[in-house]
Parts: sequence; structure tokens; C-alpha cells
Amino acid sequence: MRLTLSEALIATLVTAALMYLLRAFPFILFSRKKPPKVLSFIEKYIPAMVIGVLIVYCLADPKYMTFSSSPWGIPAIAGVLLTIILHLWKGNSMISIFGGTILFMVLERLL
Repeated sequence: MRLTLSEALIATLVTAALMYLLRAFPFILFSRKKPPKVLSFIEKYIPAMVIGVLIVYCLADPKYMTFSSSPWGIPAIAGVLLTIILHLWKGNSMISIFGGTILFMVLERLL
């Protein structure tokens, strides 16, 4: 089913408005009061949990666990080590996650 130009514009505007409201909702909700303790807990520990999930996902492939395939797990191990080093060095989750992921993807393609 193809959309007309006006239908596509309406859909885009509705989506943009919804995204704006979803992004603004926490600021509107907590502008006058302190956020709940569970939200503060999530804010504090979610970056470490994301890194943990990415490490598990990266190492979950059986070919990296046996070291019998061609790259011998080098991309996965190097990506995990770089993620840990960057996180300990910079303390910035985004730099750690992106740095380890980029190294993993580059080595996965090259090896």
C-alpha cells in the first residue's frame, strides 16, 4: 500500500510529535520532585548492565568458545578487553561501548 504525499507528511508529523512528547515526559514528570529510588538505581547501574549484556552477546557464539575457527576468538577477546580498558580509563560508557564494538567489527571483517 502506497501513501500519498499528504498521508506521509501527516504520519511524519504525528511521529515527530509523539517522539518529542516521549522525550519530554520524564522532564515534565520529575521537574518539581525527586525521581523515585528505582529510577535512580537504574540510572546509576544501567551502563554497566549494558556493557555486561554486550560482552555476553559478543562471546555467546560457539565458534569463539572453541577457538577452532579461523580468527580463534581474537575479535571477541580484543573487543572485550578494549571495552574494559576504555571504561576503566575514561569512565565513559559510550566511548567504551562504541570503541569495543568498532574494534570487534573491524577485526571480524579483517581476520
